[in-house]
Amino acid sequence: MVLLYVNILRNSRFCSLSAHLTRNYKQAGLHVKKVPFSSQISCYRTTNSVHLRSPQTAPHLLLCSNGRRACFQITPSPTSPLLSGPHFHTSAPVRALPAPLLWLLLKPLQKITAVILGRSIRKWWVALPPNRRQLMREWVRHRRWHLISGAGVAMVILALLLLTHLDESPVTGRTRLLVFSREKYMELAALTSEAYMEEFGELLVPVTDPRHQVVERLVQHLAERNKDIPEVSDVSWSVHVVQSPNVNAFVLPDGKVFMFTGMLETVADVHQLTVVLGHEMAHAVLGHSAEQASLSHVVDLLSLILLTAIWAVCPRDSLAVLGHWVQEKLSQLMFSRPYSRKLEAEADQVGLQLAAKACADVRAGPVFWQQMEIRDQLTGETTVPEWMSTHPSHRNRVTQLDRLVPQALELRESCVCPALPATDPRVVFTKSVRVMLEASKNQGRGGPEGARKPRPCPAAQPHSSLACLLLYLPKMTSILPQM
Repeated sequence: MVLLYVNILRNSRFCSLSAHLTRNYKQAGLHVKKVPFSSQISCYRTTNSVHLRSPQTAPHLLLCSNGRRACFQITPSPTSPLLSGPHFHTSAPVRALPAPLLWLLLKPLQKITAVILGRSIRKWWVALPPNRRQLMREWVRHRRWHLISGAGVAMVILALLLLTHLDESPVTGRTRLLVFSREKYMELAALTSEAYMEEFGELLVPVTDPRHQVVERLVQHLAERNKDIPEVSDVSWSVHVVQSPNVNAFVLPDGKVFMFTGMLETVADVHQLTVVLGHEMAHAVLGHSAEQASLSHVVDLLSLILLTAIWAVCPRDSLAVLGHWVQEKLSQLMFSRPYSRKLEAEADQVGLQLAAKACADVRAGPVFWQQMEIRDQLTGETTVPEWMSTHPSHRNRVTQLDRLVPQALELRESCVCPALPATDPRVVFTKSVRVMLEASKNQGRGGPEGARKPRPCPAAQPHSSLACLLLYLPKMTSILPQM
C-alpha cells in the first residue's frame, strides 16, 4: 500500500457536489474529472494534513479549494503504475479519557506512591549513622525560616490556583470550587449512563408501563415549567424505571433519570413523587457531582502530604496502617460527609422550588420524609447518626422543608397555578398517625383475637393511616395533575 501525505491549505474543504457537466483529463495514469458547482454545497473543514491511501473499496471524494472553488473528483486508473484506487481521508480523532475518570483511575496509584515514598524516607532515616542524623537536624534548624518561607509561598500559590477555579452555582448563586468543568463531567456521565444501562438493561420496565408513563410525564412537566433555567432547558431528559425493591432514585448530569419501583411504592401521591423528582433533578441542574468530585480531588491531594508524613514518622508499618485508617476516617467525617449533607440540603431547597413551579403541592414534601422515618422504624432498618451519614436525617429534612414551604407556596402562586385545597397534608398525616397509634393500642387491649384482625383501610380514604400508605400504591395514572 502506498501512503502519500498531501498538504492542503487550512481553508480547504471536502465538499459534496452534484455535477451537470464533466470533462475528463488524463494525467500520470489518473482520471481527473472536473465537476462544476451546483446551487447547494455541504462542506466540512478538515485538518491541514490529509492521508492518501489506496484500498480498492474506498469511495471517491471531491477536493475543493477556496480560491475559485474549482472541484476535482479523483478516480484511480487500473493501469496506474504508482497508485491503485487512491482516495483522500482524514485520520480518526483519538478521544482522551475524561479528566474525572482519569483522576478516579489514578487515585489508588497516588496513595500507593505516597505510602512507598513515606516508607522509603523512614528506612533512609533509620539507616543513617547518628552523626549524619545530627548534621541533618542542624541543617534543618539553621534553615528553618527558609523552609517556612518556602511552605508559605507554596500555600499562597495553591490558594491562588484554587481561586482561579471558583464558580457560581446556577440557581442559588453560591460560590463553590469547581476543578472539573461541566463539559468534562458530561463526558464521564455518558460513560456512566452506558454502564447503568448495561447493569439495569434486563430490569427496565417497558415504556408502555403506566409507572414509566407517570414518571415520564412528571419529568417532562418539570422540565417544561422550569425551562427558564438554562441548565434545565439545555438538557435532554430521559426516564428509565427499574424493577427493583430499592427505595431509590437518581439523575445523572446528562439528564438520564433512573427511578426504582421501590420508590414508586413508597410515595403516597403524585405530589410527593414530584418533590422527589425535583430533588434529584436539582442535583443535576446544580452540578453537584462535579462539585463533590472537585472537593474530593483537592482533599485527596492535600491528604497525600499527610499520608506521606504518617508513613515516614511512624516507627512500624502496623502503626502507619492504623494512622492511615484514622486519617481517612477523619477526612470523611470532617470534609466529605458534611459537604455531602450540605449539597443534599441545597438539592432539597432547589428541588422544592422546581416542584412549586410545576404546580405541585409542596406541602407533601415534609410528609414524604415523615413517612420514610416511620417506615424505617417499622421495617427495622438500621439508622446511623447524621454526623456519620452522607445525607441529613429524616427528621432534620422535615424541619428544613417545613421552613421552606412558605416561600415555595409564594413561588407556586406567582406561577399562576391552581389553588390548593385548604386541608394541609401535613396536618392530615399527623392526625392519621395518631389515629393509627390509638387503634393499635385498642387492638392490644382486645386480646389476641383482636390483634389478629387488623382494621382495613377506609374505602373513602385509602391513605388515612401509615399502614395503608405502606400497603397500597396509589393509581398514579388516575391522579396525575391536570396541568
